[in-house]
Amino acid sequence: MGVKVSVVVSVCDPGPADDAFDACVRSLLEQSLPAEQYEVIFADDGSTDGTREQLDTVAGVRENVRVLHLDHSGGPTRGRNVALSVARGDYVYFMNQYDRLEHSALQNMYGMAMRSGADVLVGRLAGEGTPLSAFTGSRERADVLRDRLLGLPTAHKLFRMGFLAENQIRFPDRPLAEQAFVTHAYLAARAIAIHAGQICCQVATPQEDGQEDPAALVAGLRTILDIVEAYTPPGQRRDRIQAHWFRVLGLRRLGGARFEAAGDHHRTVLFARLRELVQERVPARLDAYLPVHLRARAALLRADRQEELARLAAASRGTRLRAELQEVRWDQSVLTMDLAVEIVDAGGAPLRFHAENGRLYWMPPTPIEGLLAPEMADVTEAARRARMEVYIRDAQTGVVYFLPVTSTVQHGRDGDGVRVWAAGQARLDVGSAALGRPLRPGLWEVHVRMRGVHPARTRVARAEAPMNCAGVLADYPRRLVMPCWSGKGELSVCVEPQSFPESIALVSPRASVTHSDDDVYVVVPVPYVPPSGGPAVELVLRQMGGRGRGMTVPALVEPGVPGRLAGQLIAKVPVRRLGGEGCLGPGAWRPGLRTEGKDVDLRFTLEVGFRGHVRVRPAGTRPTPSLFRRIAARIPGYAALS
Repeated sequence: MGVKVSVVVSVCDPGPADDAFDACVRSLLEQSLPAEQYEVIFADDGSTDGTREQLDTVAGVRENVRVLHLDHSGGPTRGRNVALSVARGDYVYFMNQYDRLEHSALQNMYGMAMRSGADVLVGRLAGEGTPLSAFTGSRERADVLRDRLLGLPTAHKLFRMGFLAENQIRFPDRPLAEQAFVTHAYLAARAIAIHAGQICCQVATPQEDGQEDPAALVAGLRTILDIVEAYTPPGQRRDRIQAHWFRVLGLRRLGGARFEAAGDHHRTVLFARLRELVQERVPARLDAYLPVHLRARAALLRADRQEELARLAAASRGTRLRAELQEVRWDQSVLTMDLAVEIVDAGGAPLRFHAENGRLYWMPPTPIEGLLAPEMADVTEAARRARMEVYIRDAQTGVVYFLPVTSTVQHGRDGDGVRVWAAGQARLDVGSAALGRPLRPGLWEVHVRMRGVHPARTRVARAEAPMNCAGVLADYPRRLVMPCWSGKGELSVCVEPQSFPESIALVSPRASVTHSDDDVYVVVPVPYVPPSGGPAVELVLRQMGGRGRGMTVPALVEPGVPGRLAGQLIAKVPVRRLGGEGCLGPGAWRPGLRTEGKDVDLRFTLEVGFRGHVRVRPAGTRPTPSLFRRIAARIPGYAALS
């Protein structure tokens, strides 16, 4: 039996002791596919850190491993092309040096590729970056536009070797080579399949390159437009694909922090090069497929109005999506989250639109004369189609799953304009959220995305209003599931906390205090109290700074109503203005829970003032300086002494 899959890994100076690179190598050597049925080709781009010797050692004991020793070229393109010329597999898969294949990835992908007869198979990816809408389900016949495959531009895919040879598909020797290769393969393929059932590859976050050469960037974009024209007839499909690459690789570079940080010369050259491209290759009809704020950039680019484009970019800085959590509740074992999302500016003010004759028109954040024709500024249909999408992301692996959402678009008058927002419900069934399978244990982040007028995504930040953090025992086997806030104060869902104290720690930012004479009662929510009442718990308090004193007090746990009302942990703590043994004194105190001799830190701080008043501060916030420090800070030279 011949080689089924060749895996090509681009390598350049990862460091001989680099843990991430070692994990990559191990993942390749420990595949479930028998060793004689796959090969690994390391394309080493002139490493000088001992990597070549390390890889030669691996190849010396593993017959299915080969190393290509190449002169340094500064990128993966040449190595990938050389590897393609020597690869022996029926299919080839490309990786980078810090990526990691899952144990059964090659076996699963190859099996589906053979069943579907795919020229290209897109295996499920996990990692940082934009959520991957393509992986809402497996498909044996995927479509580039319908399934949003253009949002997956990297070469982490299974390509049939015969198909690449027949169509002479190689990585061009210029910037955007990977995007050009993948676009060529997408459009030339007779069959593209999506394997979404299991994670295939953990993709490492790419490092930011230095400042791009505008001429080289535009040359790479021209190559991609050439490929699109060669493989798609004139019409809407061609226009939509070209508009996508014009937006992602061109217009996005004319705004944002990177554009503003670049020097005047770089911005001028980039603007000029992109304008040449627009005049020659990008007809104005493509602008209809752009979000309205990028239509404005395109209009300014076509009109040669660079200074106004810079003003628009500066005025748009900080525009973002804001998501508000209105309610969390359980419907048996399904968690329902009521959310509202809206685009706001840097100051938090909602974006407003001009209303006239029943139509909505975009209002630029800075006045620009004759910027857009009325039909291009019209966002009525985009607002009508706007929708909220909610997905969960495994904080450990980066895998993403979209949740069922029902949402509506709402309008409201705001001064001389109209606000547009989406409101709706997302439902999380822990037993089936992973494409019909239960979610794995761990912390799952909740992310929100809005499509329509101004596409954007965000996390749900902790609101002032209390959240129902009651948990339930869901699915089979029975395990605790609970909404909570991450360490950064963002909405998450924890599946099967590691322990009873850990479940309390996750929701502890909602702690409160009540004063009574010379004591204070510390109250912390408890998501779920088992019928046994749980283990005995003590509240441990350690003074931050100063003498580092500590004290321990017993805590009482009161049960709530599973899924409806959280229980609570209550600890009575004595407080004295001057402090002393066995009581809280002025300063900041870090709390923890102790059960069976083990401590778990809670996510808040108790701050005690000189008058004995105690307040709760979320973890990570600076404590208020004491009265002494506030007075001393006014003394000349105090800062230097402290």
